[in-house]
Amino acid sequence: MKKVLVLMIALFTVFSFAYVKNVILLIGDGMGLSQVYLTQLAEGRPLEMTKTPYIGLVTTYSADTWVTDSAAAGTALAAGFKTNNGMIGMLPNGEKVPTIAEMLKMYGVKVGIISTSRITHATPASFYGHVVDRDLENDLAEQLSKSNFDVILGAGYGNFLPKSAGGKRTDDKNLIADMIAQGYTYTNKRSELATLDGEKVIGLFASSHLAPVANRPSDQPTLDEMTAKALELLSNDGAPFFLMVEGSQIDWEAHGDDPYGVWKETVEFDNAVKVALEFAKNNPDTLILVTSDHETGGLSIASKTYMIDIEELRNYKMDTDTFMAKFPIDNKSAFIKAVKENYGIEMTDQEYAALLSKKSNPTDLVNSFGRYISDKAQIGWTTFEHTGVPVPIFAFGPGAENFTGWFDNTEIPRTIARLMGYPLTYPIQKEPIITGSVAY
Repeated sequence: MKKVLVLMIALFTVFSFAYVKNVILLIGDGMGLSQVYLTQLAEGRPLEMTKTPYIGLVTTYSADTWVTDSAAAGTALAAGFKTNNGMIGMLPNGEKVPTIAEMLKMYGVKVGIISTSRITHATPASFYGHVVDRDLENDLAEQLSKSNFDVILGAGYGNFLPKSAGGKRTDDKNLIADMIAQGYTYTNKRSELATLDGEKVIGLFASSHLAPVANRPSDQPTLDEMTAKALELLSNDGAPFFLMVEGSQIDWEAHGDDPYGVWKETVEFDNAVKVALEFAKNNPDTLILVTSDHETGGLSIASKTYMIDIEELRNYKMDTDTFMAKFPIDNKSAFIKAVKENYGIEMTDQEYAALLSKKSNPTDLVNSFGRYISDKAQIGWTTFEHTGVPVPIFAFGPGAENFTGWFDNTEIPRTIARLMGYPLTYPIQKEPIITGSVAY
């Protein structure tokens, strides 16, 4: 009788929370509260993600430092465990931990992952990968090819193809061909995205990352387009699903202290949030979570004074990476003219000379230009790297009230599993540490 009672209590604990059918987890890489608020100011309107009564703050530290990287943070968000920076899907001692996506797939839930980066990059890889070093992207590609996930959209087909086929692999494996043989429908063309169909699909639209949204070519899709297609495919038979959507490049623009790039990437990410919210209107059993893996840049709304010149920012027309690639700094007159045309800034000879002094280090040059245009708009930054401040989580739909207050990122996948009604057992399997060839 005692065993029966224990079983009944366990079943009640699991199934009393089982009122969430679908989960859409949107991760704005590098997106802190300041990135969200700066974008609202630049847009002159509330963002879709902020239209919720349920907001929480999430701590992001890793197992070995107070400031996480995307691999450790992704592992926390995907598996509910802390690990060291650089590790994916493993504990610091090398033990493999299954992700919520893998666990849900085991229970028959459909799974999709989307990213504007290589699909083998740290955050998306955290939902299927298990490697000791995030740079082992060829190994991660092979792990994804065996995941049996239902929808995979993003970039990075180079890690799936041998060098003989224009890829990055030295083992002659063609993982795209392998996945097609498994029943996947594959495309690398944006023009085919709208009609993409099949029980399992993979779309990779660039050899490496997608281009920044402000300078993305017409043959590469937007994040909201990929999100809409994924939701169409995942919901076509009424089965429950889990979808992870990453806006990867908020982080990269913040690494360069580029306020314009952050603004535009955050808008693209919020457009994907809007698509998710529209889906939920007709599917009220869908929980939507919008969060970040960490904040990047230490963005400050104002620098030096109590003011921010948002009109100055609105005059900007190009992200700094694109600008510096397009207009070589060696040509003084052309460069100063381009600064005026693309940013509305009258660059002085002294300012030009200070920037020119950074020429020997291309990264330092771009970063310095980001700080320069930020200063003109009175926008501040503390670093070119990640910070350890808590990040926001915005929650919509059934169970959203469980994501308020102050809590750790490891609680997110555990709460998702509980709300979907699946057992919270995370078997830990001893795995050899992977030391294969590092991808480019």
